[in-house]
Amino acid sequence: MNGEKAGKPHIHLIGIGGAGLSAIATVLYQWGYTVSGSDMQSSMMTDLLARLGIKVFIGHRAQNLRPEVDAVVVSSAIPADNPEWQEALRRGIPVFKRAEWLGKMMAGKTGIALAGTHGKTTTTALTAYLLQEAGQSPSYIIGGYVPQLKTNAAAGQGDAFVIEADEYDHTFLGFRPNIAAVTTIEWDHPDIFPSPQALQADFEQFVAQVPPDGLVIGCGDDPVVRRVIRHARCRTVTYGLEAENDWQATGLRLNEDGGYNFTVLCRDETYRPALAGVEFGLAVPGRHNVRNALAGLIIAVERGIAPAQAADIIRRFQGVGRRFELKGEMHGVIVIDDYAHHPTEIRATLAAARDRFGDRPLWVVFQPHTFSRTAALLDEFAAAFAAADHVIVVDIFPSREVDEGRVHSRDIVTRMDHPDARYIGSLAEAASDLLERMTPPAVLLTLGAGDGYKVGEMVLKYLVSSEVMGPENEP
Repeated sequence: MNGEKAGKPHIHLIGIGGAGLSAIATVLYQWGYTVSGSDMQSSMMTDLLARLGIKVFIGHRAQNLRPEVDAVVVSSAIPADNPEWQEALRRGIPVFKRAEWLGKMMAGKTGIALAGTHGKTTTTALTAYLLQEAGQSPSYIIGGYVPQLKTNAAAGQGDAFVIEADEYDHTFLGFRPNIAAVTTIEWDHPDIFPSPQALQADFEQFVAQVPPDGLVIGCGDDPVVRRVIRHARCRTVTYGLEAENDWQATGLRLNEDGGYNFTVLCRDETYRPALAGVEFGLAVPGRHNVRNALAGLIIAVERGIAPAQAADIIRRFQGVGRRFELKGEMHGVIVIDDYAHHPTEIRATLAAARDRFGDRPLWVVFQPHTFSRTAALLDEFAAAFAAADHVIVVDIFPSREVDEGRVHSRDIVTRMDHPDARYIGSLAEAASDLLERMTPPAVLLTLGAGDGYKVGEMVLKYLVSSEVMGPENEP
């Protein structure tokens, strides 16, 4: 399957508003396929797809599956009893999981797959941006909206297909990329992987699927990644901040954008002369993003982009939606939203906030994501907020799960050794509490993969109509 395919088969996507399927829908539409889909609720992504010309149904119903549909693609979050899925089976229409379909889409392209428990979305976005700005016109599928690209996916004219390789539901095992990168490996998705060893086994299989003439790139600062990439059947390269890596970022220093400037050392004599004297800089904050930039840089030079040109493009990269995204600033309060929903991501995001904002009081609203993850990592969550001055934990966002009463957001708070941590269930009540207690100057950081970002939006909306913050202004 690729952009050369004749005719216009009709593909229907169930869960089309999600990050994964909305990207697939965009590329298919640009390749000339007829595309439709459904989702439980409208969103920014369903609105963008509708503006492209894709028919989007809100709600799942058997009648959404039009007679002319040739194939159905289902999101990992869709249960098998979904009425559209059942209707497809009744009519004999082929049904594909996301992994199967993505594998078909990559056929005939130079696949570049970026995987990892943390950092894969930003690294995929940066890689796509690098190749796009260097004139290589890649196709790409990213698990988040990239403002500079004005989309999360595109069908390019070049040979490269850059794709975020998601481990959830074993999705990335459907790929056979020419280049694979692994940013980090840490236990997550306990509803899919019952143990850290089960997750690691999937990553081992993923890197083993890269052909012998391919390349596996791994963050050597992560000991688990170092072990996993030994299972590759091709050339491997490590990167990171530590000296034993093949590519090392060194001389890190904060810049005026709140990110880091750095230089790069390389053991490979092929690239060493071109890297000499090249200064790299990032507008996105955090030492973790220096590592992410290194992965993108290695892919860029492997694709023939000069390090100096790559450095200029990396310096212009502004990041991904919901990844340390500035939502607004009003009356001395800066509101940032981040997708961090794992303890390691929370610590990295808080460290980045301290880098950028120094000692400015840091208020955090955290919305745990899924009951299974919260239960499995309860103590780790409780220990993740040391860099915050004030913490509010709201109710768990269930996503695809059902509350069985095993765990509650209060359980995180009761385990925390923190001077100001509290549980406030609803998003609206959390916003009210912030407006009552938070005084400028302050940074409000909303964390989580659900809809907790709405707290920041509520606070900003109120501040826009308010001249002074304080208890008398509680909504």
